[in-house]
Amino acid sequence: MATAEIICIGTELLLGEILNSNAQYLAQELAKLGISHHFQTVVGDNIDRIHQVLAIACNRSQIIITTGGLGPTPDDLTTEAIASFFHTPLQEHPDIWSKIQQDYSRSGRTPTDNNRKQAFLPQGAEILTNSVGTAPGMIWKPYANLLILTFPGVPNELYTMWQEVAVPYLKNNGYVDSVLHSRVLLYWGIPESALASKVEPFFQLTNPTVAPYANYGQARLRITAKAATTAEAMDLIAPVEAQILQLTGADCYGKDDDTLASVVGNQLQARHQTLAIAESCTGGLVGDMLTSIAGSSAYFQGGVISYSNQAKIDLLGVNPHTLATEGAVSAATAQQMAQGVAHALKADWGLSITGIAGPTGATATKPVGLVYIGLYHPHGQVTAQEYRFNPSRGRNWIRRVSACSALDQLRRSFAMIDTPK
Repeated sequence: MATAEIICIGTELLLGEILNSNAQYLAQELAKLGISHHFQTVVGDNIDRIHQVLAIACNRSQIIITTGGLGPTPDDLTTEAIASFFHTPLQEHPDIWSKIQQDYSRSGRTPTDNNRKQAFLPQGAEILTNSVGTAPGMIWKPYANLLILTFPGVPNELYTMWQEVAVPYLKNNGYVDSVLHSRVLLYWGIPESALASKVEPFFQLTNPTVAPYANYGQARLRITAKAATTAEAMDLIAPVEAQILQLTGADCYGKDDDTLASVVGNQLQARHQTLAIAESCTGGLVGDMLTSIAGSSAYFQGGVISYSNQAKIDLLGVNPHTLATEGAVSAATAQQMAQGVAHALKADWGLSITGIAGPTGATATKPVGLVYIGLYHPHGQVTAQEYRFNPSRGRNWIRRVSACSALDQLRRSFAMIDTPK
């Protein structure tokens, strides 16, 4: 079975000027095809260094995929570097040059001599067609056990070329004989270590495999199976998934592309209920998460960013005495914020967040990371929960996990409703 290697070319990547999303995309796509890949490299726009990277890659991989360096400027050196590494002359493809001229003509421009260099590929290479840009890639086998695929660095062009040309080529030429399929289980409110402890025996499986990982407070379990077809892989995954879900219960909030916001939104729609939010330290993050979901206007009434005490009083009806005696960061204030926003915006549920995200604002009794999340229930009950997040993670981390924890608290509270409206 062939193994693939990804080489991303561009000095701007080394300088951190742009995020290398192309490598992530290609890695995910290779996994879908069941093609193993063990190495990724980033190299600048320099022929000698590209040659060094190619020398290493050719000795350990059978498929080399490059991104970047196919444009018309002097620092676009990928095609030239690959051709010279294999001591192969460049050959002009008139059909490429004709397409470049047509593309420019349609936009009222005239190509320069620099653009013409994009029409040259190593002798013997096939064109990897670019239907959305001017820079084509190549499909080339410089020798029997090596395939080279080159793509522009523009993500949209790469994605289109990969799906339209590369995937069919790989499937039709014997590079794909199995598929990898994954199911990702998503968790909030349980540490990765605790989750791993619950499901530890599953880590010994070989097909499917189970692996944990975490980010920004969210824990995940990835179940991956290898089989001849996606359907067969899913059949391998299903019993393992069912056993894990039985062990982990309500801590699992969703699967694959779910988000806390989408899960909460689906629950609200299913119950024909609405939500309003009042945010202090998160400054609108929960509202942003909710409104990123298309159709959220069906259940999200709106939100109030009540950063100051006066805004809490004027907009949400928080009692000034509560603020004076308990403070803005308190369970009582969170409860009154949640109830106040639900009443003000005529929503079934009211959700509130108040806390100290830092780095300033802390006191001896109220440290950075102290957060209260209030919840107003449709039957009139008002609750508040205290959280103490790690202050060393920084302000943005505290704000993010506070917003997610608020949505998770709402998600878990749906079970308290006996019958949806």
